[in-house]
Amino acid sequence: MKVRRIGAYGLCRDETGRVLLAHNSELSAFPGLWTLPGGGVEQGENPDDAVVREFEEETGLRVRITGLHSATADVFRLPHTDMWEHTDRIIYDVEYLGGQLRDEVAGTTDRVAWVTPSDVALMPFTAGVLGLPVTPSDVPDDPGEAPVRSNQRFGAYGMVTDPDGRVLLTQIAPGYPGAGRWHLPGGGTDHGEIPEVALTRELLEEAGQHGRVTTLLGTSHRHDPAAVGPEGVPVNWHVVRVLYRVHVDEPTAAVVLEEEGGSTSAVGWFDQVTARELALTEVAADVLRRLERESAHQ
Repeated sequence: MKVRRIGAYGLCRDETGRVLLAHNSELSAFPGLWTLPGGGVEQGENPDDAVVREFEEETGLRVRITGLHSATADVFRLPHTDMWEHTDRIIYDVEYLGGQLRDEVAGTTDRVAWVTPSDVALMPFTAGVLGLPVTPSDVPDDPGEAPVRSNQRFGAYGMVTDPDGRVLLTQIAPGYPGAGRWHLPGGGTDHGEIPEVALTRELLEEAGQHGRVTTLLGTSHRHDPAAVGPEGVPVNWHVVRVLYRVHVDEPTAAVVLEEEGGSTSAVGWFDQVTARELALTEVAADVLRRLERESAHQ
């Protein structure tokens, strides 16, 4: 069985370069390994809030976000089960504000400490964040098996431009939340897929474009408890997104290539003035304002 979860984690260093890590307890699926403090994003929760909450629960420390470090994903078979868990992981740079360092009681971690990472056994994603060798993800017995449906969705989206400064936008198809509005290219990641790969795939499927994913810009989320899905059934919809800067060096006429019934009904290249006059999703409007500021400083 394939399942998915979304996690938010904090990277905090001291003045000597040591990293604050938490040790997985016997209640964890992977006891004995050290991990960045953090954990699951709750239904409807902003991942920015989740990392601050989880960090304090596991370490006793209050932190604030200073930057977005990276986003990744991995798949591992949960021990003694037939469950293949895909975890989308957002990693933040954080700094200490206050509180007293302490161990978590009766949780999935049992110790916290300032650690030299090369001296301990690490969760694979933590090793990757810290630039150390990473254990490859597992491969499910049936890669084609559909994952268990969840009302949480993780997606990768792009602020996509061409050499003339045009911006690429997609229109949400009827039957999907936000139908008719113009949105950023991108979409949900597949089971086992990392965000950058998903965005490159979605860009080709939705617009027929080949792009270079460059900078991780930020995160966003939307919680709509009354959303109606494509089957006409209400869903407690929560989408968490990572946003990237994408350059299309050799743009072509934009055309939707995904199969009929997908979430994209139209796509197009727009100059920035025209784009801002469209009926936009909230995240697309935010990104266009960012692009306008970027253009003003060039």
